[in-house]
Amino acid sequence: MNPPPPQPLAVPVLDSHTHLDMVGGDPVAAIGAAAAVGVTRLVQVGVDVDSSIWGAALAAAQPAVLATVALHPNEAPRLADLDEALRAIEGLARQQRVRGIGETGLDRYRTGEAGRAAQERSFRAHIQLAKQTGKALVIHDRDAHADILRVLDEEGAPDTVVLHCFSGDEAFAVECVKRGYVLSFAGTVTFRNAPHLREAAKVTPLDQLLVETDAPFLTPMPYRGRPNAPYLIPLTVRAIAEAKAADLDEVCAGISATGVRVFGSWGG
Repeated sequence: MNPPPPQPLAVPVLDSHTHLDMVGGDPVAAIGAAAAVGVTRLVQVGVDVDSSIWGAALAAAQPAVLATVALHPNEAPRLADLDEALRAIEGLARQQRVRGIGETGLDRYRTGEAGRAAQERSFRAHIQLAKQTGKALVIHDRDAHADILRVLDEEGAPDTVVLHCFSGDEAFAVECVKRGYVLSFAGTVTFRNAPHLREAAKVTPLDQLLVETDAPFLTPMPYRGRPNAPYLIPLTVRAIAEAKAADLDEVCAGISATGVRVFGSWGG
């Protein structure tokens, strides 16, 4: 059963990372449900060629949506022709309403030793594409904090780097903030067993902080385990404001400003 809508936000925000193709149902209805609670802009994220094509088309048709395109790190080792898939992503990345390259990165949890070379090669190619296009790099980092920083240092990081579904502790957050990276917090920041994420959010300046659903995954409390969707963003935003002991409206305004800085205007 889908959770009920939360109390609307007075100051609108964005969902910086969602997968409406996986949420299912009518994406236009999902966009409307989000807008009704103050989540007025969405970033639809690609994880393979097909989902990247789908997201770019949705963004072209829906003013409230921008898109990112990429091969997910767990996808790269499974491809028969990684180079062909990367060329397809490069073509999509040139579209005007595609504003990010991601989610790319490293995943040491689901990809074993045999697939890690392909995963890292794919990540490096996405970093270069982000630099060539001048678009944000959206990073998936699972159990790979040190390697993510190593590869970014070796390749040279793009101007804008977003750590999607930030999963590190306060010390890693400080290191990322120092490098100028943007930290995007998902519903996991609300989990009772994740005080380290709330500590990380506390030390992240608002101009380097985003919020996301990663829908249909990572539903915030008190609905953990039920389907996630962009309309549930207010639960995560309120948890972040509480962790930072900050005014909710000021947090919303800061998140919105960061979203525009990272992805540009939804209107143009």
